[in-house]
Amino acid sequence: MAQATLTISSKNYSSWSLRGWLLCRMAGLDFEEVFVELNDEARQELLLLSPSMLVPRLTHGDVTVWDTLAIAEYLQETFPSAGLWPADKVARALCRSVSGEMHSGFHNLRSALPMNLKARHAKFKIFSGARPDVERVKAIWNECLVTSGGPWLFGSAPTVADAMYAPICTRFRTYAVELEPRLAAYAEMVLAWPLMLEWTEGAIAEPDEIIELEVEF
Repeated sequence: MAQATLTISSKNYSSWSLRGWLLCRMAGLDFEEVFVELNDEARQELLLLSPSMLVPRLTHGDVTVWDTLAIAEYLQETFPSAGLWPADKVARALCRSVSGEMHSGFHNLRSALPMNLKARHAKFKIFSGARPDVERVKAIWNECLVTSGGPWLFGSAPTVADAMYAPICTRFRTYAVELEPRLAAYAEMVLAWPLMLEWTEGAIAEPDEIIELEVEF
């Protein structure tokens, strides 16, 4: 198997790094982590001020692919037995739709509730512009769980959609977003996922802080 590296940024703050990392682990790819230092360019990306898309970036042999959904598609082609997308055509279409929606939308949620695995805010007022995004995430989760029967969004095993929404589970925990029991159980399961626990352990060990994301609310 060709040697692989995944370029990522801060495990505490970078939701896109988390998504790419989860997808590679779910696919069974043996890869080395390469970290982008928290220089000005990386900070701009984490603060949503730059479309540079430094991370995640997968290099696999002579192939280089960036953008999280592009990585997902490449991994599916390379490791088709991993089941990153649902086998059923109808379910796969929905999975692609909700994954694409997360990929291109929810800008107010991202800016209002930045990913920070080390932080906890027991009482946090979500500004009005982000509330529709939060409600839309809840609606997506509910539709997928009801349709598939759970416990993952598309049935008995995690798919690309779960990787795409995993950082939202961390945000909802960080900012104490209230969830109905079905959705709370899903978020708790994702947060207890061994892959998420491994990532979180790395995040907690990071010494760097981005002051702009450490505001006391």
